[in-house]
Amino acid sequence: MNTLGTNFRISIFGESHGKWVGVTIDGCPAGIALNESDLLPDLERRKAGAAGTTPRKEEDLPIFVSGVFNNSTTGAPLTIVFENNNTRSADYESARNTPRPGHADFVMHQKFNGFNDYRGGGHSSGRLTVALVAAGVVAKKILKGMTIDATLTEAGGSADIEAAIKKAIEQQDSIGGIVSCTVTGLPVGIGEPFFNSLESAISHAVFSIPAVKGIEFGSGFEAARMHGSIHNDAMIDEHGRTQTNNAGGINGGISNGNDLYFRVAVKPASSTPKEQQTWNNSTASVEPFTVKGRHDLCIALRVPVVVEAVTAIVLADLCISRKG
Repeated sequence: MNTLGTNFRISIFGESHGKWVGVTIDGCPAGIALNESDLLPDLERRKAGAAGTTPRKEEDLPIFVSGVFNNSTTGAPLTIVFENNNTRSADYESARNTPRPGHADFVMHQKFNGFNDYRGGGHSSGRLTVALVAAGVVAKKILKGMTIDATLTEAGGSADIEAAIKKAIEQQDSIGGIVSCTVTGLPVGIGEPFFNSLESAISHAVFSIPAVKGIEFGSGFEAARMHGSIHNDAMIDEHGRTQTNNAGGINGGISNGNDLYFRVAVKPASSTPKEQQTWNNSTASVEPFTVKGRHDLCIALRVPVVVEAVTAIVLADLCISRKG
């Protein structure tokens, strides 16, 4: 579905080449100071323009449709939309018969019996992450005393991100990356055992970001190679602070007062300039195929602020639930 959350609930809508994309937030508390300019710093971080990102640039100016009055939230559903003005839909005509490898073209066509909007990926496009970023700004305003910081720490298998991007541009092929996220100031007791654990709630939201293929908390997969005596985080005071943070700030699905830390694996963008092979429905054969349109060579460059946003959305929902 297109809705996430219980008490702070977001619903995203729109398509990559439709009139607009946007988000509705239900359960947003009243009285939060909010105007369009509050959203611009995070929206700017998500924009294309840097080397390795798509040439498609949208203004991404937020339009408040409902839920804000006199620069404060009203408590009613808050709806924010963004216009799509820089589209070249003709680039995607071939997607009718030749689904792009690695994309959702084939499965969306099958699931929705061919009625899906295939232009630019339609509703499954990364374009919709602008709506997540907008909701994340609102969520961050609820999380008093907490700081969420996500950064790209690796691209194309290298910690030298600038060199990796340069090489990708030279080779005209896409690369992936690793995004690391840390939340400081998170109190003890956020999250529920089992099905609404803090890890599962964050993972659910993070995997909604297109191109995300993996997540690990604390020492993650490395924990499988450690002994318990080493992996266990020794407590050093009555507040639950620990000497190490192999657990990533979570025990039993509940925050333990230490920094929440996780890493996210972002795959290479499926739209690569390299020639590939795909199935052609009209000729009923496998044929050479080159993706048209404007795309990122390293989509991971634009993912950190989206990871921050969905993390904030989840934490806002869980914190509101905790306070009742």
